[in-house]
Amino acid sequence: MRSHTNSSLPGRCRRCWVRDGFCICAEIPTVATATRVLMVRHERESFKSTGTARVAALALPNSQMLDSGEETALTNEQLEGQLAGAYVLFPSEPPAPWPQGPVGTLVVLDGTWRQTRRMFTKLPALHGLPRLTLPPKPAPVLRLRSSTFSEGRSTLEAIADALGMLEGEVVSMPLHQLHALYVERVFRARGVWELKRLPA
Repeated sequence: MRSHTNSSLPGRCRRCWVRDGFCICAEIPTVATATRVLMVRHERESFKSTGTARVAALALPNSQMLDSGEETALTNEQLEGQLAGAYVLFPSEPPAPWPQGPVGTLVVLDGTWRQTRRMFTKLPALHGLPRLTLPPKPAPVLRLRSSTFSEGRSTLEAIADALGMLEGEVVSMPLHQLHALYVERVFRARGVWELKRLPA
């Protein structure tokens, strides 16, 4: 697949994985958060140049990344013991109310919708956590991958929206700006920016 990339290939930044000449590293903000963001990434996402969890981790010093494959026992073991007071960003019906006070840890699953559902099912450490559901987006957002359902988001975008709900725009705004910059640079590197960009 086009988005499966080796970060060591010549002509590509080894940090952000964007092609040389379009690297975003100098413009990645450092966003301090009271909430610790714990990303559980499907192992297949670690090889995709379009994965936004990687970019989120570069911007969030108070974050951690765990990779999870089909064998989830090790990931589940790594999760246990560090989820006291944690919430998981995962849809629920009916949606649970968002907490009014601070959240120590926000768990975010990174992958396709099918991959994240399988990860959630196979990680019992997450099953007892309260689940947070993001509200619908008020306007269209340009993404590197199209979503199969109307409320889908990239991982960086979802983290920005969730932290906005928890900590406000001072945290969410630079992450949304980073997402927009990343998408633009990748599309420019592919030579398709003018075709992809949303109308002003």
